[in-house]
Amino acid sequence: MAKLSTDDLLDAFKEMTLLELSDFVKQFEEVFDVKAAAPVAAVAAAPGAAAPAEEAAAQDEFDVILEGAGDKKIQVIKEVRALTSLGLKEAKDLVDGAPKPLLEKVNKEAADKAKEALEKAGATVTVK
Repeated sequence: MAKLSTDDLLDAFKEMTLLELSDFVKQFEEVFDVKAAAPVAAVAAAPGAAAPAEEAAAQDEFDVILEGAGDKKIQVIKEVRALTSLGLKEAKDLVDGAPKPLLEKVNKEAADKAKEALEKAGATVTVK
């Protein structure tokens, strides 16, 4: 088998839907006995120093939930595709099946940006 370059692999991944890519990651994890997870920054506290309860309870991951498409369904489908890189059919099915989670465990900035774009297209969105 010919060795694929990084660019070739990235091009192949760009062609995949989110579901196909998710299946690939699961198989990759099983074959190589690894866990694909975002690196977590370890914060070492000084001895005797305690983190404030407010910071520990601060939410840093948000879910964007599409509640409804509104009158401009086609515009909402376009925004869903832009935000998720889903194919046309998958995006349409997601919009038709609302309320459904659109983005899960994203940072506050990404959640707000997605909410703003979807509401501009005419959708009803909730961020949790």
